[in-house]
Amino acid sequence: MKYYCNPLNVPYRYQFNKDPRAHGALQIDREAADPSLIFFKGKYYIFASMNLSVWVSEDLVSWEAKRLPESLPLYDYAPDVRVVGDYVYFCASKKGEICNYYRTKDVVDGPYEEIKGTFDFWDPHLFVDDDGRFYFYWGCSNITPIWGVELEPETMLPKTERIELISGDPFLRGYERMGVDNSEFPRSEEEVEQMYQGFLKQSGMTEDQVPKEYAPQIRGMFTRRPFIEGPWMTKHGGKYYLEYACPGAEYNVYADGVYTADSPLGPFTLAKNNPYSYHPGGFMPGAGHGSTLEDRAGNLWHTSTMRISVNHQFERRVGLWPAGFDEDGELYCNQNYGDWPIAVTEGEQDPWREPQWYLLSYAKPASASSSAPEKGPDQAVNEDSKNWWKASDNSSGQWLEVDLERDMDIRAIQINFADDKLEMDSPGEIKGSQTQPRYIEERNLRTRWKLEGSLDGKEYFVIEDKSKANTDLPHDFIVRESGINARFIRLTILEIPYDAVPCISGLRIFGMGDRELPESPSFSVERSTDDLDLLVTIEGKESATGYNILWGHESDKLYHSYQIYREVADVREAKDAVITKRIGALVKGEEYFVRVDSYNENGISKGKVIRL
Repeated sequence: MKYYCNPLNVPYRYQFNKDPRAHGALQIDREAADPSLIFFKGKYYIFASMNLSVWVSEDLVSWEAKRLPESLPLYDYAPDVRVVGDYVYFCASKKGEICNYYRTKDVVDGPYEEIKGTFDFWDPHLFVDDDGRFYFYWGCSNITPIWGVELEPETMLPKTERIELISGDPFLRGYERMGVDNSEFPRSEEEVEQMYQGFLKQSGMTEDQVPKEYAPQIRGMFTRRPFIEGPWMTKHGGKYYLEYACPGAEYNVYADGVYTADSPLGPFTLAKNNPYSYHPGGFMPGAGHGSTLEDRAGNLWHTSTMRISVNHQFERRVGLWPAGFDEDGELYCNQNYGDWPIAVTEGEQDPWREPQWYLLSYAKPASASSSAPEKGPDQAVNEDSKNWWKASDNSSGQWLEVDLERDMDIRAIQINFADDKLEMDSPGEIKGSQTQPRYIEERNLRTRWKLEGSLDGKEYFVIEDKSKANTDLPHDFIVRESGINARFIRLTILEIPYDAVPCISGLRIFGMGDRELPESPSFSVERSTDDLDLLVTIEGKESATGYNILWGHESDKLYHSYQIYREVADVREAKDAVITKRIGALVKGEEYFVRVDSYNENGISKGKVIRL
């Protein structure tokens, strides 16, 4: 058995952003997003935005970054790839400019043959039907839809007029609303105009000075209308499944919805199971703008963008989850406990396989060699990637330790490095587009550390030693399938990029407890008056670490979930406390069923299903 843990354990390159919205300030973060996953000539490839590389794997677990040829538009967003016979077709997007297509028979080494484009697009996607006809989809805006067109295969010229396929409506589809937990409805025209005029005044500009092509985009920033973007087409059983992302990459509810049709250009109908990909809770949320793949054994997988969005709006990572079609042809994705270890088996995979290992480190006592103000070690065990422990300085040998409070059977550890307001100049020339200027770090950097375990906090044994590693893996994942016995886990940090002060957002420890399961949860649910929200009240018990709220349109199709943790103080004090949770992802007029499961470090206890 092999295991991985989201976000994927790959190098994420640093970005030096000169975002115009930051008024010239340099924003530094790591980014990878908009993943396109393909299987080609016996290997899996992930192309992700702003990485200069492609990630290559033979098993969907271990990935290696390979630099792509400089002839490709590596500073363009949303790289799309599709296998077409002996070729892989590639394109990426730069809003307002004509974008070219490329194809190759060798993904890593090329050469890539260029095919001249004839129109500009954003968030592209190529689909080739069983009859060899080419179709192209694109769109990334909160003012325009997802478009589709048929292309001439040899020239890639449009054969048809573009057709509007998908538009947003957050008043009907709750999951399309912007904001944390889908909390924001669109603003009125009057509000938008007032904010637009305020923006012009603050910028010292008049309306005449704003380029006509950018004025609608600037206004769009204030509308709070959802971005409808990132199309991806899958065909199954003679039906066409067009996925799309919404409402915005910076939110925990970044998701992929899906429409179905009987032909590649529609008309499309909203599928019953929506959003198809939705991971709003846990350590690192977000599951939007992705792709769906059938692996060599016929299993379906979905990869999407995960969110941090602290140092920059587009500070993002990549996640991968099991997916599939049910007997009714409904497309689903299993994101239960979606950033816990996921098992990958040879051959046929059970997409609804329960976790075998549980989180042991939540709310446990943590200590460190030193800490910056308000950045204590407790922030490395609170299951929130948006905050972190930070050492007081950048001296080599700073350490962080978690006390599990008793000897535990440990099976895996994920080490999540974070970045805290790096202050340095860009090491290279700012490139990219007028609206997304940046420099992507070209050098291969190093992250070095040593991981140890102890039973008594005095004598330590080495679990993993990367003191001489030449890799830079900010979300490294160490598996010990047969288990190790330890109470204390200590991470000693020896070297990180740019000699920065080390930060850890999660020293996450997984394994198997040997005590009682949590109580089966008692809960109640109701629906908001506007039909878009699920309101859950849980009688939180001290025996539980947290709860997983599941819902779906049939009692045996609870395909959506929202994982929550009890408050850290309640867990530490073993205190019962009522939990209320609003989930804003319902579709108006649809019927729903709900279940709440409880979990702790010993396992999962399922609740009963309630009809909403």
